[in-house]
Amino acid sequence: MAAPEDLDIRVDDLTGEASVALVRQHLAGMHELSPAESVHALGVAQLQEPSVTVWSAWRGGELAGIGALAFLGDTDGELKSMRVAAAHLGTGVGRAILRHILTDARARGLTRVWLETGSDAGFLAARTLYASEGFIECPAFGDYLPDPASTFMTRAL
Repeated sequence: MAAPEDLDIRVDDLTGEASVALVRQHLAGMHELSPAESVHALGVAQLQEPSVTVWSAWRGGELAGIGALAFLGDTDGELKSMRVAAAHLGTGVGRAILRHILTDARARGLTRVWLETGSDAGFLAARTLYASEGFIECPAFGDYLPDPASTFMTRAL
């Protein structure tokens, strides 16, 4: 499935009010669902680092979602800050952003993408989406430690 035709996905420098607000909403949501020590979401300043690319998806001039890729070296990347705005949940925005990021990662020569998400029921939709796009569960990676509140996943590109 390609990105919905009415969806405009583009690189975002996180200087716009709507994008910053959605990042902040994402952080607040992660803190509501997970113990503080298990929240690994990035804030605006961290997402603006040169090693991270952020995309935003727009529909009819309205922000529909965001997603980011942190580069972990020459061949690996980590999916970060996937969030769909409430009004756009269930419309394919998350899948479209994920596929866009994976296509970009492949074009940049990455061969593997990793992610960390929550392990409780509040993250079931995210885990289901990732699994449907070829991600499989794996042990903690990089600087992460094993954590019962986290599910780690990876996918070869």
